[in-house]
Amino acid sequence: GAALSPMNAFQLLQGLETLGLRMERHCENAEKLAEFLQQHEKVEWVNYATLANSPYRASCQKITNGKASGILSFGISGGIDACARFIDSLQMILRLVNIGDAKSLACHPASTTHRQLNEKELASAGVSADLIRISVGIEHIDDIIADVSQALDKA
Repeated sequence: GAALSPMNAFQLLQGLETLGLRMERHCENAEKLAEFLQQHEKVEWVNYATLANSPYRASCQKITNGKASGILSFGISGGIDACARFIDSLQMILRLVNIGDAKSLACHPASTTHRQLNEKELASAGVSADLIRISVGIEHIDDIIADVSQALDKA
């Protein structure tokens, strides 16, 4: 039937017991990374709900007490070629289209998850050629920023 094995049930419970702690770290790291990206010369824009210029800031404060999520997106100067160099230069952050892992993950949606769409469809989906999405993990924030910084330098 539809019953979990004892080991799977144990692992599920272990994960649920630490979810609150992990989400605090995801949100804290994502906010710090968003602030870093907002100041970087090669970054054109940053989309993260806790930033002062975000149209979602008030909703974030009201609904989630100012904790947005572990996922952010940003645009790199230089378009698709710069994005490819950025993704290829990441050393610690994994290049995967998944989200919500304990490890930081990055992707370029225009060339991965949305690559089958034409320009009009990409625009309709809100996917620009310069868009990078990062699911920020629970690693130390200094390590995350260092990896993003060195990859941006090569973009």
